[in-house]
This record gives sequence, structure tokens and C-alpha cells, in this order.
Amino acid sequence: MHPIVLLFVVMPILEMVVLIKVGGVIGVFPTVGLVFLTAVVGVAMLRRQGLSTILRAQQKMHSGELPLSEMVEGIFLAVGGALLLTPGFVTDALGFCCLIPFTRQFVIGMGMKVFKPYVVAKQMKTPSQHHETIDGEFKREE
Repeated sequence: MHPIVLLFVVMPILEMVVLIKVGGVIGVFPTVGLVFLTAVVGVAMLRRQGLSTILRAQQKMHSGELPLSEMVEGIFLAVGGALLLTPGFVTDALGFCCLIPFTRQFVIGMGMKVFKPYVVAKQMKTPSQHHETIDGEFKREE
């Protein structure tokens, strides 16, 4: 099944099933309150984690380093924030996994292990940055 189909068809159905089950157990208003509470807590976490990541990226840039890990973390934070603002408990769980530093670092570390061979192979295929420059003059004749 295509991932887009999963995202736009299966995920909302799963969310509705979970919301209905939770609403049946604890009631409608507590369920709506929980969904609202997870969004508020998620936005607070996103703000704190985002500021921390931005500060680390600025420190790396001031020291002359490229903030690659901070850029990847920023992507995870953006995805996590979007998931937390989407109503539902399944998306909230995935969103919190993107915002909690330990789980975010774990997922990024696993992704680096998977994608590192592709990145290294791609870098090896690119031409060298140290080309020999030939200095000279030219005159255009028409």
C-alpha cells in the first residue's frame, strides 16, 4: 500500500476508532479535554525544544561548523508539532516521539545508520572540489 494512502485514509480511520473507544470509556468531554491538553502540552514542548535546537545551531554556526544534526532535529520538531496539532491520540503519540529528545535522537540515529551508506556513496561520486584553475586572457573576435 502506498504511504500516501496510509497517511490520508488509514490514519484518520484509526484516529476515529481510538477516539470513539476512549470516548466510550471516559466520556465525550474528558476525551475532548485530553485532546486539547495534549495539543497545549505539545506546543509548549515544541517551543522549548525548538528554541534549544536553534541555540545549538547558532553556536555551531558561530564556531564555523555546519549544524547538520540540528537541521535534522528541526525537521523532526516540525513534523512532531504538526502531528500534535492534529486531533487524535495516535498522532499525538507519534508527535510526542518526535519531541522527546531521547526518542528523537534514537530515531535519528537509526536513520543515520540506514542512510549513511547512500550519503557516503553519493559524496564519493561527486567531482573533487579542488580543480586546477588555468589563468589566462582572451579576446573575442567577431
